[in-house]
Amino acid sequence: MYHSTPSHSARRRGAMRGITLIELMIVLVIVGILAAIGYPAYVKYVDRARRADGKALLMDAAARMERYYYDRNQYTADLAELGYGAGTIYSGEQHYTLSADVGPTGSIQTSYLLTASPNTDSSHPGHFNDTDCGDLTLDSRGTQGAELDSVDDCWGR
Repeated sequence: MYHSTPSHSARRRGAMRGITLIELMIVLVIVGILAAIGYPAYVKYVDRARRADGKALLMDAAARMERYYYDRNQYTADLAELGYGAGTIYSGEQHYTLSADVGPTGSIQTSYLLTASPNTDSSHPGHFNDTDCGDLTLDSRGTQGAELDSVDDCWGR
């Protein structure tokens, strides 16, 4: 009796079935959908983290202003007097720059307005263009502000 056994190459073809073009396209579509959903969420998360850097800068500057007021019975617009160096003051991660101005009362002696502006200088390592909130502000009354969006959206998270 003669038994026919499949040849070695025939056995390998059945065992080595590869992926088809359709299967590859389905995987690529799924990866594309996940990337389309995930990337914008990631960008929003990174922006919120960078905004926290600006908020920390404002809180630090406000604390320094209050110490300055306690010692001298007035505020100052000169950030160097608060212990910051001369020139541009950057946040810890360098995503924001700090400035001080006259506050709600109209006199620097009795009120201040601190502004953290996104560092949009692309030649600087911490550059950040916050198109959602823009400048963040904090005044001597503790009032928080945002240039472009609601305070809740920019300060709330």
